[in-house]
Amino acid sequence: MGCLTGCGCKSAGCNFLNVHDWLSDMLPPGHSEAKNIYEVSFKSTRKGFYQNVNALNITIGDYVVVESDRGYDVGKISMGGELVRLNMKKKKINPEHVLKIYRLATAEDLKKLEELRSKEMAMLVQSRAIIRSLNLEMKLSNVEFQADGTKAIFYYTAEQRVDFRELIRVLAQEFKIRVEMRQIGLRQESGLIGGIGSCGRELCCSSWLTDFKSVTTTAARYQNISLNPSKITGLCGRLKCCLNYELETYLDALKNIPDVKEIHTELGIAYLQKTDIFKNIMWFSYGGDANWVPIKVEKVIEIHRKFIEHSEIPPSLSALEDTETRNSPKEEELKDLVSTLKLTTPQEPYYENETTSAPLLQNPDSLNNSSSPINNYSSSPRKKKKRKK
Repeated sequence: MGCLTGCGCKSAGCNFLNVHDWLSDMLPPGHSEAKNIYEVSFKSTRKGFYQNVNALNITIGDYVVVESDRGYDVGKISMGGELVRLNMKKKKINPEHVLKIYRLATAEDLKKLEELRSKEMAMLVQSRAIIRSLNLEMKLSNVEFQADGTKAIFYYTAEQRVDFRELIRVLAQEFKIRVEMRQIGLRQESGLIGGIGSCGRELCCSSWLTDFKSVTTTAARYQNISLNPSKITGLCGRLKCCLNYELETYLDALKNIPDVKEIHTELGIAYLQKTDIFKNIMWFSYGGDANWVPIKVEKVIEIHRKFIEHSEIPPSLSALEDTETRNSPKEEELKDLVSTLKLTTPQEPYYENETTSAPLLQNPDSLNNSSSPINNYSSSPRKKKKRKK
């Protein structure tokens, strides 16, 4: 999953919440570079907005040293220009309260940051052992060092409120740093760690999704998706966020579908079995009958209206059947292309001298030529062994 761009990431770290900034070169009217605000991304999905107070010549992808809580940090420029203003407006961030960009990062800054990143895994394992010794009901997901090495952020998940005051004291004494505990949800944890979804692509929560909306099983029912937990749950153990992507399209299509569960006919009551909301077809069948009859939505609405107003009922479902849907090509009418192909097994030519190499065929048509050396040999049939009685 590495990006293979030579940036030094040994996983997909540089692909976390990546964006393509189409408006990076556009500044708001009346603004200078000193007032320009950039989005800076750090490890995993953590991002922040910083002002270029020194009017540095910054481009997307540069590493910069930014202001932090009692120190400094190093991040990568991920967005600039007008898109930053729109994102800050969306997240309700006051431009007057953003931190500063000090300078461009040097090779020494990046080397120190890499050394700190190499210590995080050992710190994570040791911190989990400390949590188990304190019998705390929490799960430590990730650890992130600040670039100056004076502070570390510990990301954890917990179902209930956790009193980690003793844990902070133990971690501060053990690692000689300032400790910040940050609680995250299960979906945020999946985005922090990353992975591959069932669709074969990188997780949405780690690649572009930042707003986690509530997902219910109602979204799956509207889309006629099976409520199998293994199908509709993601790596986080919660319902997949992608269940909401096409929900509005299905809701718009369902506006034209009547709420009719049964049709009264002279032969009996036919019950609804299936609805195709995009083709506007509803399938009905009598009780215990495996033959489903397709009926157009417009005809179902008309039949239901006549039944309510005049108590009129059709003679049978066959009189209402949509012939276009029923007359679709059947399997037996389709041509079996595989059976029409004649597959031949190529045979190896026989040479008396093993050192003699096989001649190269310059013309592919020579395979069908009887004078070809491949077709001009005879193989002796194998003798069948007699079974002993």
